[in-house]
Amino acid sequence: MTEKHTESYEVVVVGGGAAGLSAALVLGRARRRTLVVDAGEPRNAPAAHMQGYLSRDGMSPAEFLAVGREEIARYGVELVRDRAVDVTRDGDFTVALASGRSVRARRLVVATGLRDELPDVPGVAERFGNDVLHCPYCHGWEVRDRAFGVLATTPLSVHQALMVSQWSKDVTFFLHEIAESDLADDDLRRLAAAGVKVVPGEVAELVIEGDRLTGARLADGTVHAREVVFTAPRAVPQTGLLEKLGAEFQETPFGSYPVVDPTGLTSVPGVWAAGNAMGFAEQVVNAAAGGYRAGAFINGELLMADLDAAL
Repeated sequence: MTEKHTESYEVVVVGGGAAGLSAALVLGRARRRTLVVDAGEPRNAPAAHMQGYLSRDGMSPAEFLAVGREEIARYGVELVRDRAVDVTRDGDFTVALASGRSVRARRLVVATGLRDELPDVPGVAERFGNDVLHCPYCHGWEVRDRAFGVLATTPLSVHQALMVSQWSKDVTFFLHEIAESDLADDDLRRLAAAGVKVVPGEVAELVIEGDRLTGARLADGTVHAREVVFTAPRAVPQTGLLEKLGAEFQETPFGSYPVVDPTGLTSVPGVWAAGNAMGFAEQVVNAAAGGYRAGAFINGELLMADLDAAL
C-alpha cells in the first residue's frame, strides 16, 4: 500500500472569508508558507452588498472575496477548495480534508465562521438577505423610512426592535412565540417611547407578492402590511475543529465561543481563532482586522521560536 504524502506548511488557515484571507495576506507578505482551506460557504453570501467597510462600502461579498483571493496569490499563498474535517496534534498539527488529503502545519488559524439558523416561518428563508434582514448597521440605510417589522425569536429581540427604530419611525414588533409578559417593564416603556407598535400572536407566514415582501400574516389570518422584516437568526458557531483540539469555550447569550486573548489565541497553544469563529458580532471589517492581527502575531511567534531553536 502506498503511503499518502502529507504536505507541510508553516501556517494552515481554515476558512476563506474576510478573517482567513486577511490572516493569509499578512502571513504571505511575511514570507510564510501558508495554505488557506476554503469550503466556499461564506455567511454573508445571501447579501447583495456589504456596508460600513471604509473604501469597500457597497461592494458585493462575492467581489470582495474574489479580490482577496487574487491578493493572497500574489504572495505565494495557496488556496484549496476543500473542507477540513479533522485535526490532530503531535507537536505540529495535521489537518484532514474531505478530499482525502492531509496537511501539516506549525500554526493553525480557525476562521470557519458560523451558520445562521432562521426562524421556521414561510417566506423568511426565501427573502433573507433581500427584504428579510438581521443587521441594521449592514442594511438599515438601504431600507430607511420603510415599513419595518421585527420578528421576535427571544425576549432579547426587543433590543433589535429598538435599534431599527433609528432607521424608520414605522416599526411593528411581532412577538411571535414570546408572550408580552416575557418583556420587562422597562422594555415596554422603551418600545412605547420609540413609537414601536407591539403585536402579540404567532406569525404564520410572510406575504410575498412578485419579488417583494408586502406583509406578515398572523395565525388568526390578520395581515399587517410591512415592506421589510428584521429578525435574529440563531447563530451556530462552526467550531468543531477547536472542540477536537480541546479548546476552552465560554457561554454567551449568542452561543458557545472559544476563550481567546486579544490576538485571537485560543487556550490551545499555536491555534488562533478569527472572525465569527470567535464571536457573534464580528462584522466583515472586524473579521478582517482580527485576521490581520492573528497573522502578525503568528509571524512574530514563529520568528522567535526559530531564533530560540537556533540558540
